[in-house]
Amino acid sequence: MSTATRTDTPSPASHAADSHEVIRVHGARENNLKDVSIEIPKRRLTVFTGVSGSGKSSLVFDTIAAESQRLINETYSAFVQGFMPTPDRPDVDVLEGLTTAIIVDQQRMGADPRSTVGTATDANAMLRILFSRLAQPHIGPPGAYAFNVPSVRASGAITVERGAKKAVKATFSRTGGMCTRCEGRGSVSDIDLTQLYDDSKSLSEGAFTIPGWKSESFWTVRVYAESGFLDPDKPIREFTEQEMRDFLHREPTKVKVEGVNLTYEGLIPKIQKSFLSKDREAMQPHIREFVDRAVTFTTCPECDGTRLGEGARSSRIGAISIADACAMEIRDLAEWVRGLDEPSVAPLLATLRQTLDSFVEIGLGYLSLDRSAGTLSGGEAQRVKMIRHLGSPLTDITYVFDEPTAGLHPHDIQRMNNLLLRLRDKGNTVLVVEHKPETIAIADHVVDLGPGAGTEGGTICFEGTVEGLRTGGTRTGRHFDDRARLKEKVRTSTGALEIRGATAHNLQDVDVDIPLGVLCVVTGVAGSGKSSLVHGSIPAGAGVVSIDQSPIRGSRRSNPATYTGLLDPVRKAFAKANGVKPALFSANSEGACLNCKGAGVIYTDLAMMAGVATTCEECEGKRFQASVLEYRLGGRDISEVLAMSVTEAEEFLGTGEARIPAAHKILERLVDVGLGYLGLGQPLTTLSGGERQRLKLATHMSEKGGVYVLDEPTTGLHLADVEQLLGLLDRLVDSGKSVVVVEHHQAVMAHADWIVDLGPGAGHDGGRIVFEGTPADLVAARSTLTGEHLAAYVGG
Repeated sequence: MSTATRTDTPSPASHAADSHEVIRVHGARENNLKDVSIEIPKRRLTVFTGVSGSGKSSLVFDTIAAESQRLINETYSAFVQGFMPTPDRPDVDVLEGLTTAIIVDQQRMGADPRSTVGTATDANAMLRILFSRLAQPHIGPPGAYAFNVPSVRASGAITVERGAKKAVKATFSRTGGMCTRCEGRGSVSDIDLTQLYDDSKSLSEGAFTIPGWKSESFWTVRVYAESGFLDPDKPIREFTEQEMRDFLHREPTKVKVEGVNLTYEGLIPKIQKSFLSKDREAMQPHIREFVDRAVTFTTCPECDGTRLGEGARSSRIGAISIADACAMEIRDLAEWVRGLDEPSVAPLLATLRQTLDSFVEIGLGYLSLDRSAGTLSGGEAQRVKMIRHLGSPLTDITYVFDEPTAGLHPHDIQRMNNLLLRLRDKGNTVLVVEHKPETIAIADHVVDLGPGAGTEGGTICFEGTVEGLRTGGTRTGRHFDDRARLKEKVRTSTGALEIRGATAHNLQDVDVDIPLGVLCVVTGVAGSGKSSLVHGSIPAGAGVVSIDQSPIRGSRRSNPATYTGLLDPVRKAFAKANGVKPALFSANSEGACLNCKGAGVIYTDLAMMAGVATTCEECEGKRFQASVLEYRLGGRDISEVLAMSVTEAEEFLGTGEARIPAAHKILERLVDVGLGYLGLGQPLTTLSGGERQRLKLATHMSEKGGVYVLDEPTTGLHLADVEQLLGLLDRLVDSGKSVVVVEHHQAVMAHADWIVDLGPGAGHDGGRIVFEGTPADLVAARSTLTGEHLAAYVGG
């Protein structure tokens, strides 16, 4: 072994390379940022604070991280860039000192039915290789253990063009692990045909009861009636066996209707493609209601929900099949893998152990690899994404986190803090957008944005240490040490929602009464069974309005006015006042500017270069035709109304000629949840996570139901806004509603009338009720982890 000899020479006082110790941002104007200039220290942990909507994400994600990723994309060839997304350059004058950015955000993982925790983290890929090498009986390569790979067989003649052409007989086969019955989904759907059509009617009498299919002029209906396969004047119940088979199951077939070439397809595959292939949460409410009514999902009887075919289930290492391994809690699977000693696959085992140990270390040991990725909460999804970075030897990376403590019990926050510090200590720059004081407290550098939200935010209010923040006089500094007090007097319940024998996921035959007429908080460590109890076990038909953390879907054309339904009464009022059609006042319909199609901007696609968006010259960004803007209500045109903030619109639409009671009611709810500063026409794509959740809450508050179930409503809320949320919850209860909140925030626990605490741990260590009673009793007993942390919080 040789080593290089080293001659110690005095190093120059400072090397030129050492002068780049900060990320310098100058003149950032993305979204609501107001010409922000700032220097962020490298290889330090910097936390960005401020009220929801103050510009934190605009600075960290939309400016710094976005430009870093855009510049990295530019290092690839033009050919490769043609296959990649082409983000716009952020609106900023100067960005210097950037390093490679890795974004770990709270975007939910894809809700594809075949996407699981194992497939999302490569753990499944490693397990498949392991079983293909060691399992007995041997059934084939790794694909034979994959539930998303179907078995394929083919035979026939192929022509080989080498010298003289000759036909050669060939056979081909590939063994896949997919269950043939459920096609790797784990569940099968049964369609209730009585919800699709009325069999006492004929097609020409309008037999279909599917939303949107009732019109006989609808092309899909005409294809069935005029295909020639069916008698359109015969009641469906009188169809022959052949007609019924063609009606329900026929393969796609080309037909001619009035000289137009169209495709005829059986009703069941048609419904599966048009409705069941879509994400349920993305459906319009009436479509979702139809799907819930017409379709039932049951565990696949053939594979028992494992998604795997018989061959993959019968091939084992010892007594464990790959289906058994994926169904284990990850901490148990890690122990099983540690017990395998096989030199031929030693490197694979080492990597697999490291991945599984990372799950445990990050507090997700209670998950199983076969858990559907779409069922993870935002916080769980974010931590799953962290796993691949924990053991990485890369340094001088910029890691960007979006509220990494979301969904974490106070007991787990310290563990997350340690992970952030570990990433920093390896020589990385860690940028964190966060509201929790426990995480702000460990920062090397704090940047506070504000002072308010929306147009009132977008400036730097404070920059410096945590101690400086405490005494700096900003909104975050003033509320940093806020502590909610326990209620002196709690409400008395007026009844109970009875849950008996709940066994969803990890619940262990739980019996509990959820009190009605009070504010009830369900708490416990992450993975203890809270969501399983509240979302999976509350009896259906109990008048429950459930507001979960699923994201709001919306394009750049969607805005608070369209999402909340506010625009419908406004359009009708404009139409009535001016004697014209309501459709004229829609930027997506007849009133849209013809040049920009109602978008307000013209998008120019420049292939692998970033696209360019320019304000439309015809409508000057107002989105409507000039003739539409001549119509007025209360002295304002429709574009001026959409340019108003919620607070301005509440005043304008609440009095005088422009008074619209239906619209005013919606605006009051938006003000109630603290969104008075939002612009009515502001694209949904520009809203922060906290703003979207509160927008969803305001929309659901109009639904008729006696019980509101909220899933971590403090996610994305600033310390100062939590107090406003508690006031809103109180108003809901005082108006006669029952409110059940799944929550980790100690201020909400302290404010509760009743607490149901699950635990004592996560996964199979949880799923039991460990406390029921008032917050004061929980603090006095200190018998659970929640009790200890709540007692420390209130100083009890």
